[in-house]
Amino acid sequence: MKFIKFLLVGIVFGIVLTKSEAVSWYRIYEMFHFQSFHMFGIIMTAVVVGVVGVQIIKRTNMKDITGSPIVIPDKEKGFTGYLVGGTLFGLGWGLIGTCPGPMYILIGAGFYGIGVILLGALVGTYLYGVLKNKLPH
Repeated sequence: MKFIKFLLVGIVFGIVLTKSEAVSWYRIYEMFHFQSFHMFGIIMTAVVVGVVGVQIIKRTNMKDITGSPIVIPDKEKGFTGYLVGGTLFGLGWGLIGTCPGPMYILIGAGFYGIGVILLGALVGTYLYGVLKNKLPH
């Protein structure tokens, strides 16, 4: 029962993404062809909200619900990993037509073919976990 709040937030988030057309294949197609500002605006808004939120957490020494201080570790320095990872993520996003986040939303909206994509994402995540120690980081 204690996870009901997370389920409700997820449902509201799914409704917001659907209503803003962030899960629309056509909107993603427009973005990758630089034909529309719609998705770039959504992404930039998310980045700004994230930066402001992290700064508020860091500057006010905010605590989590258990009273422990929230600690956000610094990212490791590096360029190659981000370049390779970002390129693979972008290629997958462009080829599939959806970001990994909205896959559950699309299944909930009745696009059951995305289940194959979800299965591929789960297998890929599992394989990364198995091979993580053998990959350069």
